Amino acid sequence: MVKVMRTPSRYVQGRDALLHMKEQTSMLGDSYYIISNKSALNEAKEKIEKSFKGSSCKLVFELFSGQCSMDEINRIREAVRKNNSNVIVGLGGGRSIDTAKAVAYFENLPVVIIPTIASTDAPCTALSVMYSNEGDFSKYIYFPKSPDVVIVDTEIIAKAPVKFLIARMGDALSTYFEARACVRSNSLNLVGGEISMAGYTAAKLCYETIIDYGYKAKLAVEKGALTPAVEKVVEAAIYLSGIGVDNGGLAAAHAVNNGFTVLDECKKTMHGELVAFGTLVQLVLEDCPEGEIEEVLNFCLRVGLPITLEQIGIKEVNEEKIRKVAKAAIDSGENIHNMPFDVTVDSLYDAIIAADNIGRQAKQIMGNKSLQQD
Repeated sequence: MVKVMRTPSRYVQGRDALLHMKEQTSMLGDSYYIISNKSALNEAKEKIEKSFKGSSCKLVFELFSGQCSMDEINRIREAVRKNNSNVIVGLGGGRSIDTAKAVAYFENLPVVIIPTIASTDAPCTALSVMYSNEGDFSKYIYFPKSPDVVIVDTEIIAKAPVKFLIARMGDALSTYFEARACVRSNSLNLVGGEISMAGYTAAKLCYETIIDYGYKAKLAVEKGALTPAVEKVVEAAIYLSGIGVDNGGLAAAHAVNNGFTVLDECKKTMHGELVAFGTLVQLVLEDCPEGEIEEVLNFCLRVGLPITLEQIGIKEVNEEKIRKVAKAAIDSGENIHNMPFDVTVDSLYDAIIAADNIGRQAKQIMGNKSLQQD
């Protein structure tokens, strides 16, 4: 087995980074097809057009449906061919970015990724999370290479609603623990190779940075402020998490997230929020030391990430419902099988219930401390 490492060809981050889009991407082509949601377009279009002002490059802006589905991908592929575009751009959140990556792959074109919210690790990963037209999780599509260029304008990220940064930290929270599980089980990473020291270190540094600076970053973004803590957390949550996932692998936390998407109650819960709870479930499955679980719980409580089933939308907990989640999460194609031990419907069901109870107890303790301070 050989070690394999995969990263974006170029990563650009900073205040007003979008004003440098042309100089950072002109080697890719001269006709850009930009796939975006409406809010992202409102945030970024002016900067993009300013970057290309005076050039002969063609810019086509396309609003996408909101779901990364094969129907939507095929619709956009046809439009790309009609416009003779030679560069695909994904602008916005995770689903528009994943749609752009899939379009670029099937059309054999380079892709530029521009996240306008920090909500998933989609910008730097070589995969797309596929959904049905109704929003149910379908499958992963894995690509042979990472995005060609990733541009992160932190001024835009800092002005977005803080809930997106919080969700991104929840998603990134799992990166180290999933990579660690893959190392322990000697599983392959998403590139299909052995996990390198660099990939594992990126995943670990991602976790440490979020734990150290996440709360300060959250307080800054609540006021739309761009501080050094925000820059650090954005780099960790987008770049380090992205290459940590690709090169470190996935395990139980993301599989649990996928399992919860089968419940209507969780449809409106953000991906990163589900992964945060999935991280707690994974730690319970592994029977991790109490101190490690407490560190994750305390962080989630401070920044506002969910640690109970109720917080991810499940108001009434019943066995049939949670077993449905567990069954979906251990599907034969799920990454939960990268855990260093066998996971069954029974063992995962028990871990979900136990994680929920741990979260409830932690919330109660924190609430009692607040009352005592008052």
